[in-house]
Amino acid sequence: MNDIRKIVEGAWEDRARLKQQETVDAIYELMEMLDKGKLRVAEPKGSGWQVNEWVKKAVIMFFPIRKMETTEVGIFEFHDKIPLKKDFASQEVRVVPHAIARYGSFLDKGVVMMPSYVNIGAFVGSSTMVDTWVTVGSCAQIGREVHLSGGVGIGGVLEPVQAAPVIIEDNCFIGSRCIVVEGVRVGKAAVLGANVVITQSTRIIDVSGSVPREYKGYVPPA
Repeated sequence: MNDIRKIVEGAWEDRARLKQQETVDAIYELMEMLDKGKLRVAEPKGSGWQVNEWVKKAVIMFFPIRKMETTEVGIFEFHDKIPLKKDFASQEVRVVPHAIARYGSFLDKGVVMMPSYVNIGAFVGSSTMVDTWVTVGSCAQIGREVHLSGGVGIGGVLEPVQAAPVIIEDNCFIGSRCIVVEGVRVGKAAVLGANVVITQSTRIIDVSGSVPREYKGYVPPA
């Protein structure tokens, strides 16, 4: 892993290295690990989260080393650089037409995708419901047994590389048509009512204790 990281960091500083086979192979290997859930853009660390910036760099550089390809499915045609995930049955993931998950995202066992979209670099934990017309943006981190209700928009982020992705922790309920963006973190088992919009500048008042507490960019756990 350290060797792959050195190659990625080197190519980030010198994009000419993207033409080297060693660099291409390292990025492809890393993307496969992301796709299989063996590596994450962000991961729990202590009481917080750690963003693996070098992994985000690899995701960004995956685009220039890929060529545009046309894919046809019946009357539908797509023209893109990133393939779609495959073999959902072996992963024990339910994917309802017209749900789409891009290669480089990870769906854990028991995930249900109604007609929805999961972008590259995202992580969706086990037994989570991704309901109809939900968008899980690039590199977003969704925990276990989360319910993303219909029309929820979870923001994605690739650049700047130091920016934290949106994080929805385990057992959360995100109400219909909610929007969570700009690297907001929603703590375990928190509930967001329908149509709530949360950004880094949104004032979040916790009145569950004897003294109200104000947060920005963070919804405390239930």
